[in-house]
Amino acid sequence: MGYKVAVVGATGNVGREMLAILEERGFPVSEVVPLASRRSMGQEVSFGDKTLKVRALENYDFSDTDICLMSAGGAVSKEWSPKIGNQGCVVIDNSSAFRYDSDVPLIVPEVNADAITGFSKRNIIANPNCSTAQLVVALKPLHDRFGIKRVVVSTYQSVSGAGKDGMDELDRQTKSLYSLKEPETKKFPKRIAFNVIPHIDVFMEDGFTKEEWKMTVETKKILDPKIKLTATCVRVPVFIAHSEAVNIECEQPIRAEEAREILRAAPGILVIDKQEPGGYATPLDAAGEDATYISRIREDATVENGLAFWCVSDNLRKGAALNAVQIAEVLINRKLIQPKAKAAA
Repeated sequence: MGYKVAVVGATGNVGREMLAILEERGFPVSEVVPLASRRSMGQEVSFGDKTLKVRALENYDFSDTDICLMSAGGAVSKEWSPKIGNQGCVVIDNSSAFRYDSDVPLIVPEVNADAITGFSKRNIIANPNCSTAQLVVALKPLHDRFGIKRVVVSTYQSVSGAGKDGMDELDRQTKSLYSLKEPETKKFPKRIAFNVIPHIDVFMEDGFTKEEWKMTVETKKILDPKIKLTATCVRVPVFIAHSEAVNIECEQPIRAEEAREILRAAPGILVIDKQEPGGYATPLDAAGEDATYISRIREDATVENGLAFWCVSDNLRKGAALNAVQIAEVLINRKLIQPKAKAAA
């Protein structure tokens, strides 16, 4: 008996990726229901070799649905996730709406799968920010062995992190520049084509952006509240996959070769680290892939027990859709939920 799965925000970048990943991984579904707002009702989306018609979230009854993959933004999630959870359907939410709620687990399966048991309080599980997800996958095995005290991270985040509008803007601006036309700027505060923008989300009182704040707070909740982290988040003219330059300071002495071997053995990580031209991962390598790629592993002599490395991952997959599906797989594999259809039979 399979599980009935609803995907909210099915017409968006992440929603479509969720549908693709459910099919790719052979997720045990009895039925998949794509949902979106009323204006998207009737649109078609693909699930494997099937074409599904999108239904309206407002009219859908979740009482016979087992899992809801929510990717429709924070405002929609705040309104609907508690209602869906109250109908006995487990919500796996990709927005920031519930990440900092003490009654909602914030899960990256390779890092803190055991924390998932807390979902039953509200029937909601939160997905972390895309830049946090790949970072904690890389930090977890190093923290277990060496005890990370402090993290300094600079991100190079693709425009897909800003949704379809962000991707469209980079595309339009690039074409305009090649046509010797003045590019129009709508989605981003400055031109993104052939430029980088050190500003993601809103500015906070301390001068950091909310994206940078998210990375700090989420890393503490997922990995260890004692870790100190400072981030600089930058939007770059890349369509898919986020990159991060990471510097860590540890409690224990850390050597590059030992760190390399630990990372090679860790779940969800692929180490590509040859000290030669092209011997490292780039966003182009990571796009469409599940792994978090680690490269440029080297000791940092400027601090005691320091290490620097480069981290790349597909933000639409591990940063969002894949992580959500992996969370659903943990629920099933640990027998934390049962199909309602079977229970009712």
